[in-house]
Amino acid sequence: MALNVFDHDEYRPPVWKSYLYQLQQEAPHPRRLTCTSEVDNRPKYYGREYHGMISREEADQLLSQAEGSYLIRESQRQPGTYTLALRFGNQTRNFRLYHDGKHFVGEKRFESIHDLVTDALITLYVETKAAEYIAKMTINPIYEHVGYTTLNQEPSLKKHLPLSPETPDGPIPAKDDLNTEERLTSLVRRSTLRESDLAPKYEKVHNFKVHTFRGPHWCEYCANFMWGLIAQGVKCADCGLNVHKQCSKVVPNDCQPDLRHVKKVYSCDLTTLVKAHNTKRPMVVDMCIQELEARGLQSEGLYRISGFSELIEDVKLAFDRDGEKADISTNAYEDINIITGALKLYFRELPIPLITYDAYPRFIEAAKITDAEKRLESLHEALKLLPPAHYETLRYLMAHLKRVIHCEKENLMSSENLGIVFGPTLMRAPDLDAMTALNDIRYQRLVVESLITNEDVLF
Repeated sequence: MALNVFDHDEYRPPVWKSYLYQLQQEAPHPRRLTCTSEVDNRPKYYGREYHGMISREEADQLLSQAEGSYLIRESQRQPGTYTLALRFGNQTRNFRLYHDGKHFVGEKRFESIHDLVTDALITLYVETKAAEYIAKMTINPIYEHVGYTTLNQEPSLKKHLPLSPETPDGPIPAKDDLNTEERLTSLVRRSTLRESDLAPKYEKVHNFKVHTFRGPHWCEYCANFMWGLIAQGVKCADCGLNVHKQCSKVVPNDCQPDLRHVKKVYSCDLTTLVKAHNTKRPMVVDMCIQELEARGLQSEGLYRISGFSELIEDVKLAFDRDGEKADISTNAYEDINIITGALKLYFRELPIPLITYDAYPRFIEAAKITDAEKRLESLHEALKLLPPAHYETLRYLMAHLKRVIHCEKENLMSSENLGIVFGPTLMRAPDLDAMTALNDIRYQRLVVESLITNEDVLF
């Protein structure tokens, strides 16, 4: 039964706060102070706002007439370096100015000096006027009350969800000023779609990247306006959640990846993939193992013999393009080694290995223990460090490899042989020097061998 978006027990429209938006509207506008005389050796990427080598005092005097006025001067102390002098708060602010194809004084890079100054004036004005307010933005976030989930029905929902007026900070800006559809994104998701009871409850951190939002945008954590001209906040590359940079530090690890953002199967973070497709394990792992076991595990050199790399790449492209609809049957790929090759390639291309970088040292330490019982105890503790989706995938893979060694008489693959094949495939040393990484190879083999042999006890 579809969820009624107007059921107030299930859904409360977000209250978008207008205070910071109004402050941005009030911010001083840039006023370029042009130089009336010709200046020698003016850099080609500066215009008439360049005044040459003048002192701080001269710049201060020139800018004293209007808030928001600015000029560029060459430093007298360090010739060849440039300073942006900007009038704000009845005083002249001086910023070391850089150019590498774009203009910048900090992290943000701008196409023009005008844009840089516009953003600087907005930032200075908002962060000066609302310093205390901004410091408390993350308290009582609307995110916890509304939440979000993967968007499946967004277009039909958006038109029914108008903005709510926000009382304490004054009226919401006029409808023409805001793009309703742009803002009602990930926040509406959890409130309008029930999560499947069968969905694995894997925790996933958000994959936030600095983002420039076109048009007015509100933070989907604290509901406050995201001020500035560019790079106003961060956006999760996996689920599309838009938040302030400071809010991103307190957002729960509950990313629900959206298939529109997760474009690939191979080279995609494992937890991201399973959450996006709502599965326990990556479909590649399930489908390849099911196909192999359906064909039988008696093939000599299973997993040791390589298939044709072009055909393995073809399987990879099929998964990336078609997902669970990829055809890996005997009709499509007669050679069983193509399927084993595709599965090994999937694990090799994981950005975070199946046995993660964080857990890697504990597994290596366990492999170095000579006492068998103590080694098992140590491996059991190491397994607890794996993220749930990684643990579940490893468990499933080890159960499969245990069945492979049951056919050792036919396929000639022992747990030791499989350890040699899968050790460096499932484990990668985190930034170790070449010699240490080389020495670790034998311990990687021992880890996988122990996991296979003791699969029934460890999992």
